[in-house]
Amino acid sequence: MSLVDSYRRRGKKPKPFPVTPPHTVQVGPGELTTYTFGRDLYADMLAAIEGARKQILFETYIWKGDEVGEQFKAALTAAAERGVDVYCIYDGFANLVVSPRFKKFPPSLKVLRYPVYPAGVKFWSLSRYGRDHRKLLVVDEEVGFVGGYNIGTAFATEWRDTHVRVTGPEVWDLKRAFADFWNLNRRRRLGRSERPLLLETPAEWDPRVRIHRNVPRLWMFPIRNMYLEAISRATHNVWLTAAYFIPDADFVDAVCDAARRGVDVRLLVPHKSNHIVADWLSRGYYSQLLGAGVRILRYRDAMVHAKTATIDGSWATVGTANIDRLSLTGNYEINLEVHDEEFAVAMEEVFATDETNTLELTLGEWEARDLHRKFTEAVLAPLRPLL
Repeated sequence: MSLVDSYRRRGKKPKPFPVTPPHTVQVGPGELTTYTFGRDLYADMLAAIEGARKQILFETYIWKGDEVGEQFKAALTAAAERGVDVYCIYDGFANLVVSPRFKKFPPSLKVLRYPVYPAGVKFWSLSRYGRDHRKLLVVDEEVGFVGGYNIGTAFATEWRDTHVRVTGPEVWDLKRAFADFWNLNRRRRLGRSERPLLLETPAEWDPRVRIHRNVPRLWMFPIRNMYLEAISRATHNVWLTAAYFIPDADFVDAVCDAARRGVDVRLLVPHKSNHIVADWLSRGYYSQLLGAGVRILRYRDAMVHAKTATIDGSWATVGTANIDRLSLTGNYEINLEVHDEEFAVAMEEVFATDETNTLELTLGEWEARDLHRKFTEAVLAPLRPLL
């Protein structure tokens, strides 16, 4: 199936797609800025790193050893050399194909490589198998970035994703999320642990903006509950953007129930994602969704990798968690939940822009699909609980 993925991408040149320019919204004492184009995001992330004075916390799932990856590595190294305390985390499994040369970091950087096999001798402990799927940057207790963008040249212009720049009290929550992961997974050598990352965290917080973290080691998965509660409260619209839509039965029921009670439910997914298996598994839910009145919008000509939702013009989320079992009940993830009308409207504008680049799947078209697609969906159905 990996060969099929490679074949689908062979010889295909990236095509331009509509994007929404960075947009800043004031929420309480802080600001939220949305990004839908990687090049815009990377420019601001690098500017924040270059302006750092005290500390940088950088975490990513994929860190390519290409031009953009080298830019981030050089910026982080330069910050450390001028006296900034720089911490980096990346997932070992996600970067197996990255050159070992790139993954040699100078001693001035404090780097945690989340191991390919994280369970260690406790192979029976399912809570130790989650991947670090988070993408996070925090600089000087002043600004944070969180969302779906990994680090790499292709992501800068070829993928449609969503990220958010955060200022205000929530930056401390992002710092605590990074520190908790670092301290939970810091390496141990000869019976001694590396020094923990200690933070002084103020009590100030804004209830309109919340940070939710999935922590499989502690069996904590609040992001799934966040989605289910918000969808169950919806009265007007539920607009979801999902890179990989492979939910559990309760999630599908919540979405379908919303559509049946008259809520405008739209699901925006890739027409063809970068993982053909995810596409086939996702399609197994289409009959149930379309039958309930859910509109399915397929994004054309580019990989839409965003993990966002906006509901009733007052609630929105942006983060790293896909709507699949690996993200919602397996991996380390982090999502921003925002109760604010202006930000929700901004997210609706992003969705509307994306919708102009989609093809809607109708029930009639879906029921007329060919036999081999139906066969593939039936064969892969048993894998849904595992992905």
